[in-house]
Amino acid sequence: MGTVRVTIGWAATIVSVLVCFDAIGNARAGSPTLSKIVREVQPKVVKIYGSGGLRGLEAYQSGLLISADGHVLTVWSYVLDSEEFLYVVLDDGQRFRASIVNHDPRLEIAILKIDSHDLPYFDLKQETAAEVGAGVLAFSNLFGVATGSESVSVLHGRVSARTELTARRGAFETVYKGPVYVVDAMTNNPGAAGGALTDLQGNLVGLLGKELRNALTNVWLNYAIPVDQLRQSALDIMAGKNPPRIQDESAEKPTHPHTVQRLGILLVPDLLSRTPPFVDQIVPGSAAQRAGLQVDDLILFVEDRVADSIESLREELEYIDRIDPVRLTVQRGDELLELELKLTPQEADR
Repeated sequence: MGTVRVTIGWAATIVSVLVCFDAIGNARAGSPTLSKIVREVQPKVVKIYGSGGLRGLEAYQSGLLISADGHVLTVWSYVLDSEEFLYVVLDDGQRFRASIVNHDPRLEIAILKIDSHDLPYFDLKQETAAEVGAGVLAFSNLFGVATGSESVSVLHGRVSARTELTARRGAFETVYKGPVYVVDAMTNNPGAAGGALTDLQGNLVGLLGKELRNALTNVWLNYAIPVDQLRQSALDIMAGKNPPRIQDESAEKPTHPHTVQRLGILLVPDLLSRTPPFVDQIVPGSAAQRAGLQVDDLILFVEDRVADSIESLREELEYIDRIDPVRLTVQRGDELLELELKLTPQEADR
């Protein structure tokens, strides 16, 4: 179901390039060579640098340009935890501060924005897919080899399967449970997440996923999320649909809104600019306890709006009257749960 992970460092780039260009001779007569395709695709793939390092975690990953105006599609991860340290480096070495437009926790994707124009990009509206057995190219900054104007690495392989992660619930610890391409290339390495999986014509077919290991066999899965699974969500985020409520000037706050304290939720210390809203403690007998919220749950949504930090969670609650129930979507391990928290009349009147 996957390939055993090996540490190959710089050799990964050398071997991948050799393998890739060894396949050039197999290109059909009259069609673009793989070398030309690679040169056309690499400028559409970016290097992302952000949080990490303090706990021995890599502070880099990959991303894809999906608009000429600097929208970047990538995976949602701890690397994006703080916008203070978030940068995107283009293929030519240009370095930009990046902001997070929004993200979709269910798909584990995020859209970033840099201040640039007239960039080469992948068109998400283009319908492409890969058949099982088809040759593919994986573009990413695996192992952080590219730091400036160096191009990202390229791996050549084939689609081994298109399968549902839901069929392996419990074996792989991931929130995303939809279809994936399983590929026979070593895409499951540090820094590769958020890279591009293309066909041999350079058309985008998938987004390289995060490192994912089978909890039963310790086998690492080399996979990509098909474009058809993330297209609509990414386009909606780019179009500004369902933004954080703080950006909605027409929204009005009730006189008596909800607070995390009144609901009986104690969160982890708010130390970063985007500290994730993890539950640290639950007050006994509170609305949170009655609803089944647990310590270490990660709150992802308030109603249908993303709560990507403790600050945004508090802000979203300010728009809900305390007499109304609060619907939270939380991540518990690799499961997404919807919980409804409702105050008693006595709790609401305090």
